[in-house]
Amino acid sequence: MAQASILEMQRCHKYLNDWKSNSFKYFLTVNSLMDSLAYTDLLQCYTDSRSLTLGKSVHAHIIRSHFKQSLFLQNNLLNMYCKCGNMKHAHKVFDEIPDRDVVSWNVLVMGYFQMGFCRNAFRVFMDARNAQIALDRFTYAGAFSICSRTGDLRVGKALHGLVVVGGFSNHSFLTNSLIDMYSKCGRIDEVRRVFENSDHLDDVSWNTLVSAHARVGLDHETARIFARMHTVGRKINCYSLGSVLKCCGCSFELLEFGRMVHSAVVKVGLDHDVFVGSTMLDMYAKNGKMIEAINVFKAIPDPNVVVFNAMIAGFCRLEDESHDNLIGEALVFYSKMQRRGIMPSMFTLSSILRACNLTDSFVMGKQIHAQVYKCSLQYDEFIGSALIDLYCNSGSIEDGLRCFHHMPKQDIVTWTSMISGSVQNEHFERALSLFYDLLSLGRNPDQFTLSSVMSACANLAMSRSGQLIQSYATKSGFNSFKIYCNSQIFMYARAGDTEAASKTFYEMDNPDVVSWSTMISNHAQHGSAEDALSLFRDMERRRISPNHVTFLSVLTACSHGGLVDEGFRYFDNMKRKYGIIPNVKHCACIVDLLGRAGKLDDAKKFIVDFGFQDDPVIWRSLLSSCRIHGDIERGEHVAERIMALEPEASATYVILYNMYLDSGIRPMAIKVRQLMKDQGVKKEPGLSWIEIGGSFHSFVAGDNTHPRNKVIYEKLAEMVSKIERLGYARSGTSKLDDVSSKIKSNLLNCHSEKLAVVLGIISLPPAAPIRVMKNLRICVDCHTTMKFFSAVEGREIVLRDPIRFHRFRGGSCSCGDYW
Repeated sequence: MAQASILEMQRCHKYLNDWKSNSFKYFLTVNSLMDSLAYTDLLQCYTDSRSLTLGKSVHAHIIRSHFKQSLFLQNNLLNMYCKCGNMKHAHKVFDEIPDRDVVSWNVLVMGYFQMGFCRNAFRVFMDARNAQIALDRFTYAGAFSICSRTGDLRVGKALHGLVVVGGFSNHSFLTNSLIDMYSKCGRIDEVRRVFENSDHLDDVSWNTLVSAHARVGLDHETARIFARMHTVGRKINCYSLGSVLKCCGCSFELLEFGRMVHSAVVKVGLDHDVFVGSTMLDMYAKNGKMIEAINVFKAIPDPNVVVFNAMIAGFCRLEDESHDNLIGEALVFYSKMQRRGIMPSMFTLSSILRACNLTDSFVMGKQIHAQVYKCSLQYDEFIGSALIDLYCNSGSIEDGLRCFHHMPKQDIVTWTSMISGSVQNEHFERALSLFYDLLSLGRNPDQFTLSSVMSACANLAMSRSGQLIQSYATKSGFNSFKIYCNSQIFMYARAGDTEAASKTFYEMDNPDVVSWSTMISNHAQHGSAEDALSLFRDMERRRISPNHVTFLSVLTACSHGGLVDEGFRYFDNMKRKYGIIPNVKHCACIVDLLGRAGKLDDAKKFIVDFGFQDDPVIWRSLLSSCRIHGDIERGEHVAERIMALEPEASATYVILYNMYLDSGIRPMAIKVRQLMKDQGVKKEPGLSWIEIGGSFHSFVAGDNTHPRNKVIYEKLAEMVSKIERLGYARSGTSKLDDVSSKIKSNLLNCHSEKLAVVLGIISLPPAAPIRVMKNLRICVDCHTTMKFFSAVEGREIVLRDPIRFHRFRGGSCSCGDYW
C-alpha cells in the first residue's frame, strides 16, 4: 500500500513538472503576464532539475515583461544560477539586487562553495560582514564549511569566537558545523571540547562526533562513543553506522563489535540500505571473512558499483596460496557486475587487474585492458600500474614497458612498478637504467623503489652500485624503513659481503622475519651452517615466528653443512611446532641433504613417500648426488626419469655427461653429447662477471674480447705455472680426449671464472677481496684451481654460483670441499 502511494506521488510529481514546462511554453507563445508566485514556482522547479536553459528562459521572460521583481523572486533567481553552476550570471544577478538581505549573501556564499571556489566564497562572506549585514546561523555554517574544506583552522577559530560573541552558540545546527570543522582540521581535542560544553545537542551532533573520531583513525574511541550514543537512546543514521563499521574493518579486534552493530542494523531494517550494506560488506572483506561478506551482498537488493568494488577488493586481499579459488571469485563478481550493466569505475578496473595478477589470468587481464580503453581510463596511474604488473608477471616485459611509456603522468608508483617488474623478469640492467632515468628527471624515489633497485644490484652482485644507493637512502632518511633495510641485507649477502650484511642487520631497531630469514640464508649460502642455526635459535628465543622462507634457509644450511639429523629435526618442527606445510623446495633440500651425505636410498625413498615422483627438480637433486658419489647405475635410471619428465632441460644432460667423465667412461659421455644434439638441447653457456670501479666485466670460456685480453692471459699462464709447481693437477672431468688441442686449452685453463679472477687480481688493490659471480655451478677443476690461486697470490677470492658461495682463503674453501 505504501509503495503504491509512493509510485502515485512520483507520477504526480512528473505530471506537475511536465505541466510547468508546457505551461511556461504556453505563456511564452501568447506573451501572457505571470505573477511573482508563478515565476518563483517555475524557477524552483528548474533549480531542482538543474535546467539552466529553462531557468534562463524564465529570467529572459521576466526582463522582457518588465516585471517588477520582489526580493524573494530575485533570491530564487540567484539560487537557480548558483545551483546550476553558472556563477558568472549568479554574481551579475546579485549585483543587480538593490536591497540585498542575508539570504542573498548566504545563497552566493554557498554557490561559490558548492562549485569549489572557496576563496571567492570567503571573500563574499567578508563583504557581507563589511556591509554590516546581520549574519545568521546559516551564514556562519557556510563559513565553517569553507574552513572545513580548506583546513584553515586559524580562520575557523576566529569564526568560532564570532559565533560565541554573537550569541549563536546555543544552536545545535552551528554546534554540528563546529564539530565537523574541527574534525576535518584534525583537531579532535577541540571536537570533544565543543561537544562536552554544549547544552544543545541533537542526534546529528552525536552522529557527527562518531564520524569525527572515525575520520582521524581513533577506532576504539569511535566504537565507545557509538555504544554510548546507543545507550542514551539517540537516533543513529546511516553515516554514523558507516563510520563505526569502517573502524571495525580497520581493526581485527573490533570485528566482534562490528558483528553486534550488524545485528542492530538488521533490527532497524537498514541492512537493505546500499551505503550501510557496502560498509558492512567492506568490514567483513577487510578482515578476510568473505563468506559473511557474500551473505551481506546477497541481502542488498540493488547493489551498485561501490558494493561490487568492496567485494572484488575483498577477494583480492586474500593473497595466501590456499585462497586462490576465492581470489578467482573476484572475476566471477566482475562478470555479474557486467551482466547487470553497471559501468566499472577506476577502482573496479585496478582491483580486477590485481585479481588477474594474483590468479595468473593473463588472457582475462588482456580483456580487461581492452575495457580500460573502452572506458577511456588508460591514463589513470593506478590502472597503469596494475597493467604494468599484469604484463610483467606474465613475462611480457616489453608490453609492460609500452604501457609505462604511454602513460602521460608517471608517478612514483608507476616507476616502482616498472622497476620491480624488470627485476622480476631478470632484466636487472634495465631496472638500474630506469632508476637512473627517474633520478635524472628530478623525481624522488620512495622506500619501495629503493628496495627494488637494491634487489637488482643484489642479483648482479653490484656491491659498488649498492653502496651508492645506500648513501642516497641514508641521506634521504630511508635507512630506517625495514623493507629497504631487508633489501640492503640481501644485496650485501648476494654480493658475498657477509660483514656488511651483518652490520646492516645488527643496526636495525626491530628486525622482522624477513630480516632474520635473509641473514640465516646468508650464512647458509656461505657454508656457515653453525652460524645459521645459531641465528635461528636466537630468532626463536626472541619469539619471532619463522615462515617457509626461514625454514628453507635453515634446511639449506643443514644440507651444505652435512647436518642430517638436525635437518630432519627442523623439517619435522615445521609442521609439528609451527604449522607450516613443507613445499617442494623444502623437500628438495631434504633430498639434497640425504644425497650429499651419501644416503641415496633414503633420498629416493623420501621422493616416493612424499609423492614427488613427477617432479624433475627433486630428481635432478638426486642425480647431482649420484654424480658426487659416483653411483653410475642409479644415476642413469634417475636421468632417464628426468628426461621423460623434462626432455628439453639441458642441466640433466650436463650432469650425466660430467658423471661419465668423472668415472672415465668417455664413450658414454660422447653418447650423451650426441643425444643432446639429436634432441636439439642446447647447454646454457657459462658466464662469469666481476665489478671493478662501478663497471662490469663479463667473460665466457676462452674469451678473447676483453680490452686487457693479452695481460689477462699472460697473468693466467704465470699463475697456472706457479700452482703446477705446488702439485696442481687437472681433475678427471677436464681430461677431454674428444676435442682439439686448441679447444682443450681454452676449456682447461680459460674457464670464465678463471679469467674474471685474474682480472680482479691485476686490477684491484691487494687488500680488496675478489668477488666473482657465475651463472653455472663451478666445476671441480676450477674449485681446486681457486684454492691454489688464493694461496700463491695471498688473496681472498669469493665466487658465487647458483648453488652457494665459495670463499677461498690461504688454500682452502669455506665449503670444506663438501659441495
